[in-house]
Amino acid sequence: MTENRSDRIARGRPGEGPGPAPAPPDLRRIGANPDFWYPVALSRSLRKEGVAAAVFAGERIALYRAGSGAVHALEDRCAHRQVPLSMGVVDGETLRCCYHAWAYRGDGRISQIPYLAKGDARPPRGVRAYPVREAYGLVFVFPGDPEKAEATPLPDVPAYASPRYRTMTFSRTVRCHYSFLHENLLDMNHQFLHRGVVGKLQPKLLGYESGPASVEARYLFTHTGGKRNRSASLLAAEGLGGRPSSDVMTIRTEYPYQTLDLVPEKADHPALRLWAVYVPEDAEQRVCHAYGLLMIEKPRITAALSVAWPFIRHFTERVFAEDRMAVEAEQRAWDEQGEDRNHEVFSLILDVRDVLRANGVPVSSPPGTPSPPGD
Repeated sequence: MTENRSDRIARGRPGEGPGPAPAPPDLRRIGANPDFWYPVALSRSLRKEGVAAAVFAGERIALYRAGSGAVHALEDRCAHRQVPLSMGVVDGETLRCCYHAWAYRGDGRISQIPYLAKGDARPPRGVRAYPVREAYGLVFVFPGDPEKAEATPLPDVPAYASPRYRTMTFSRTVRCHYSFLHENLLDMNHQFLHRGVVGKLQPKLLGYESGPASVEARYLFTHTGGKRNRSASLLAAEGLGGRPSSDVMTIRTEYPYQTLDLVPEKADHPALRLWAVYVPEDAEQRVCHAYGLLMIEKPRITAALSVAWPFIRHFTERVFAEDRMAVEAEQRAWDEQGEDRNHEVFSLILDVRDVLRANGVPVSSPPGTPSPPGD
């Protein structure tokens, strides 16, 4: 059974009356839990016998596609002189460092040192290898405990393979803590931000549920006037402003991923489905990479969607640019103040913050970093 914040406050602790809870830890100092599958590259960016640099929360990763087509992920440093392996070259099934040509297998073990002679010092065993999989046009790595990788499922995105939908892929760096993006998508009360693109939209929260690792909210959207972009209508099958309508949007944070489904008025299935995840890049996790799969229902005349596709992408990029502007401004305020001073009143957002805190891990500060105020 799920509950929301108001239920918990009303219930209180055993033997205690309702009252203010102690201040929770600053969410912006909570890192993403590494024991999940995270995308770190687009599959199409890693061609056969290609090499690419990736990163997760300050951990540099070298991706390479072997001659067989298999993708491997290694710690991005040669065990010899620490030169990044992402600068190397693929040789069959191995990755050779660009400096002295030490060769590494996909499991991180050194397979050859070209000039190693009898009597030379014993070489190191190799470097860390990360579990890696490809799905949905993305390269996923498991940056946490490798023993948990096999039992941890990839995110489920069934609409990606459905002939009903066509998918648009997004990959953008956003200079903020990943939690700001979770809040941004769940809190649809910020539609004023997009007034120049979608006109006047009136969101109404129909209800939400929260659990230990998830929060799901349902909104009713009604267009109430103003100039609107035609692409908004195409995205919602003539909902969201193509004519007076009411559309139901369901948004869910299922740690660490997010989904969004938009069902137009009188429809029985989503016209638009979104899957997203925000992958921290730096060690302090103040910058993240947003990956998104936007699945749009194909119209009866399929060619019409092909014609509209560039306009839809332009529209979604405009909306995302406005969201990025806002969340990056939130991050700048946090950086300037050294703490989270915002005063949230929306219980839905307070609940998703609880979920992100409970499932995340403390951020480890790099050596030499000053302690935060109050520590």
